[in-house]
Amino acid sequence: MQFFDDSLLPENQQPLVIQVAPYGPQWDASDSDDIAVSMDDQVQKAVDCWNAGATVLHVHVREEDGKGSKHLSKFNEMLARLREAVPKMILQVGGSISFAPEDDGQAAKWMTDDTRHMLADLNPRPDQVTIAINTNQMNVMELMTEADVAGTSLTNPALQAAYTDMIVPSNPSWHVEHLKRLTASGIQPHFMLGNVSQLETVERLIRRGVYMGPLILNYVAIGGGFAGLNPADMMEFVRRTPDGAVLTLETLNRHIYPMNTMAIAMGMHVRVGIEDTLFGPTGERMTSVQQIEMMVHIARELNRDVASGDEAHRIYKIGETYRSTEETLARIGFAPNRAQGQRGVPMRVAA
Repeated sequence: MQFFDDSLLPENQQPLVIQVAPYGPQWDASDSDDIAVSMDDQVQKAVDCWNAGATVLHVHVREEDGKGSKHLSKFNEMLARLREAVPKMILQVGGSISFAPEDDGQAAKWMTDDTRHMLADLNPRPDQVTIAINTNQMNVMELMTEADVAGTSLTNPALQAAYTDMIVPSNPSWHVEHLKRLTASGIQPHFMLGNVSQLETVERLIRRGVYMGPLILNYVAIGGGFAGLNPADMMEFVRRTPDGAVLTLETLNRHIYPMNTMAIAMGMHVRVGIEDTLFGPTGERMTSVQQIEMMVHIARELNRDVASGDEAHRIYKIGETYRSTEETLARIGFAPNRAQGQRGVPMRVAA
């Protein structure tokens, strides 16, 4: 991303899109009063987040017993209810489905490749499904402190061990096929990237014609195989992200407040919610709605507008499709592919 002399002035920035992850599948239902269990309560949670200022909803679903659902029929039911309850909210289904262990000591793992491919068949279809690129460690315990898990199920050593060893499976044969299925179904992939090497892989997929469409992504700074908390690493990722991409910051625990403040100031977008933290900036419990309200407050203090539902759809380029590799490169802001025999850096020539 390029920064001009006036890029940090709020009147030159896109309105802030707030992404919220209010369902927290890694938590036991007893871990927080803010965890919705019944279908009615899960839908109401989305309404409350919308009313607070969030315009992108990261969707997971719980069964009636409080455990994370692995049944696509429950996702279909949830999506249908959400389309009625929050019609202008961008619905983003978590590509992991539910990675939570079903029993103590069981592995925390994502569903099978075939099951995850079925997300392309959700009906009604969501606006987005998240996708990781390249198989990666996802040790969510690495940056957790005793205070972060106090009073929750994650004090259980068996669960800690399960989440410590969790891996995100996304080998090339899987993510190439998944991108094809999502785009064929009219679902926008939302890339969840934890380092520059993963961004480079996405660029190669685009240059080779595997993916044609908008580049909407999260910089995932959760440690344990993904990016850590050093702002210098975040700035390098920002620098390497092309100007036509849409970049959201995602981190965890109390770090979401200082890092999201930096993101808001720089014109990026933010993610909050109890999937990322149960706590506020001083260690007090904070609901997803309260976290959204804090992001709205910070944006207003910086005089940056908060996106409406229509504005979020425009910024996220929902429904946009590109017809060629060249169009995709141009709209995202990458240099064109090298023509045979061409030397030097390929440049776009003004018409």
